[in-house]
Amino acid sequence: MVWTIMIALLLLLLLAGLPVAGTMANLGFLLNHFFSPMPLWRASGEISWAVATDFNLFAIPLFILLGQLLVISGIAKATYRAVNNWLSWLPGGLMHANIATSALFAATSGSSVATAATVGTIALPEARRFGYNEGLFSASIAAGGTLGILIPPSINMIVYGFLTNTSIPKLFIAGILPGIILALMFMSFVLFACILNPKLGGSQQFKAISWKEKIKSLKDLLPMVLIFGVIMGSIYAGFATPTESAALGVLAALGLTVWKKQMNWKNMIEATAGTIKTTGMIMLILFAAYFLNFVFLALGLTNQIVEFIHAAKLTPTNTLLLIVLIYVILGFFIETLSMMVLTIPVIHPIIVQLGFDSVWFGVILIILVEIALITPPVGLNLYVVQGIRQRGSIKDMLGWIAPFVLAGIVLILVLMRFPIIALYLPGKI
Repeated sequence: MVWTIMIALLLLLLLAGLPVAGTMANLGFLLNHFFSPMPLWRASGEISWAVATDFNLFAIPLFILLGQLLVISGIAKATYRAVNNWLSWLPGGLMHANIATSALFAATSGSSVATAATVGTIALPEARRFGYNEGLFSASIAAGGTLGILIPPSINMIVYGFLTNTSIPKLFIAGILPGIILALMFMSFVLFACILNPKLGGSQQFKAISWKEKIKSLKDLLPMVLIFGVIMGSIYAGFATPTESAALGVLAALGLTVWKKQMNWKNMIEATAGTIKTTGMIMLILFAAYFLNFVFLALGLTNQIVEFIHAAKLTPTNTLLLIVLIYVILGFFIETLSMMVLTIPVIHPIIVQLGFDSVWFGVILIILVEIALITPPVGLNLYVVQGIRQRGSIKDMLGWIAPFVLAGIVLILVLMRFPIIALYLPGKI
């Protein structure tokens, strides 16, 4: 009965147009009012304070600010040009640059949405100029943007580590090899699609780029490499925690912004405002979700789910496949961060009881979140790219996005068969 009422209330609140954070908070208070005698007003304050003062979560605004600085300094645009110089000769040209630049930007920003927005702003005008198929071109940006949360650093991995008490440095390094493999899978699809139908890759020919120009453009990749080295190097040298490394990354980005002569009040206000807006949204969702999870525990709903899965008497592998299917379905309808904080406290104990590694499952979960970011009707990256594109329809991307989704599913199956892909680097720490 509780589950029926909970689902009905959830749908009612969402259909009423209430923001996700408001929906989860109100659902928690309503469930507590009708089914629990516990006075949760004081608990809600204590839970919010515990979340707000967690040291690991302070990395979130720092990584968001870092991404903002890379955009206003012009480093992101210079990186795109350099990558394009090296990859434009491949069938699909700029689309390979979209994916490769997303992978590089992911190594500093920690956000899929920021990655897709940055690359989209730079690349979409070029698609029109060179006559690309805009549906496939836009889909390559949306899919490439998802790499922002798999290749470290990653805001979503910080959230997962916070909710499950899993080592964030190990999560970061575990995402490197799967992230590179997924980027190569995306590029392989673009390559074969453009070999089969060359018109997809643009109707105009690119100017031949000399080796001298290519080598000269490598200097534009150095800022990204420097910041990545500062962030990841400080963590694995034992010099800094993930939060402290984010602060070091921001200092490096500030120094590069000054060096690029882009440091002024207008740019700083723009970067700060963007950081505050995004951080506020994430923290409100975390407050509400943590409170709702507390209510679930108080009502015993979490134990009911665990008992249901155990009663099904599935093998560990089949249970994992069922969990993957549940996440794929949830990803159609629920915003990704909300999906994570709502489900992880319930699903993670089951995963641990089945004997699966927490770091390995964290990588699996992040790939599932990536899939959710590019599957309608709530695929956030699709709407971000379409908002930048400002012509045509989001439907132009839908047919082309399916192979990128399939690539993510194939990678999950590969990781299930060969967990060492994700666990090899963490095992070396």
